[in-house]
Amino acid sequence: MGVTRSFFIALSKNQALNSGAKRWGLKLGAGKVVAGTDIKSMMQSVKELNANGISATIDNLGEFVQTKEEATQAKEAILKTLEAIQVHGVNAHMSIKLTQIGLDVDPDFCLENIQEIVSAAANYDIFINLDMEDYDHLQQTLDILNVLLKEYDNVGTVIQAYLYRAEKDLENLKNVRLRLVKGAYKESPEVSLQEKKEIDENYLKLIKLHLQAPGYTSIATHDHHIIEQVKAFVKEENIPLHSFEFQMLYGFRTEMQKDLAKEGFAFTTYVPFGQDWYAYYMRRLAERPQNINLALKSLVSK
Repeated sequence: MGVTRSFFIALSKNQALNSGAKRWGLKLGAGKVVAGTDIKSMMQSVKELNANGISATIDNLGEFVQTKEEATQAKEAILKTLEAIQVHGVNAHMSIKLTQIGLDVDPDFCLENIQEIVSAAANYDIFINLDMEDYDHLQQTLDILNVLLKEYDNVGTVIQAYLYRAEKDLENLKNVRLRLVKGAYKESPEVSLQEKKEIDENYLKLIKLHLQAPGYTSIATHDHHIIEQVKAFVKEENIPLHSFEFQMLYGFRTEMQKDLAKEGFAFTTYVPFGQDWYAYYMRRLAERPQNINLALKSLVSK
C-alpha cells in the first residue's frame, strides 16, 4: 500500500487536477467526506452533528494559494464562516491552514490575515485551530502561533506524533489547546518515524503527557485500539472529562462518533466544506486506500 499512498499524496498536490475537480463537483465519492460546497449545506451538517451531542471544527477548504489576492479571498471566506457560526448559534470552531491565507506568498502578510481572523473569532468566543501541514511549514506555523499567543488565548495547533521533534514541541506548548494526530503527510525518515508500531507508541505517549498538562487535549484518531487505551488511562488517572475530547473526520466511523458522545465523552467532528475539496479528498484516499473502490463506484455510477 506504500505505493498507493504515495500516488494519492502526489495527486493531492496536482493543481491542474484540482481545477478539474471543481468542474466534476463531488462526483468521485468526496460527498461522503466533504460537507457540501457552500456554507448553507455545511451548516445543515453541523446542526445534525450538534443534535447528536457532537461539536464541529470547520475547515473552509482551500489550497494552491499563490497570490495575495487569493489569500485575501480565502481570509474573507473564513470570516464569513465565523459569522455564520455566530448567527446560527452552532457548537463549532474553525480549523485553518496558514498556506491558505498566504504563508507561501508572504509570511508577514499571512500573520496579518490570521491576526484578523483570530481577533474576529475572539469577539465571537470561537476557538481557532492552526492546522499543521507538511514538515516544511512546521516551524513557520509554530512561530506564528507563538506571536498570536502573546495576545490571544483562543488559538492552538496540531502536534503530529510521527515527527521526532513532537515531544519537544508538545512540552513547549503544554498550556495550549492542542490536537494530537499520528500524521498524514509522507515525511522523510530523517525527520519522522516510519513504522506504524513506533508511531502508535509515540502517539499514545504524547496523549498521556498532554492529558496531564494544563492545556486542553483533542485526540484525533479513528483507531479504536488507541481510543480504548485512552479511556482506560483517563479512568485510572482521574482525568476530568472536560479537559479533553475525541475527534474524527466527517464521514468516517459515524456510529462510533455517536457512541462516544453518548458515553459522555466530549466529541468534535472535523467538517471540511467548499469548492476546493480535491486535495483534501486525495489525502483521505492516501490514508485509507479502501476508499478507492468507493470513489470508483461513485464515478462510474454517474
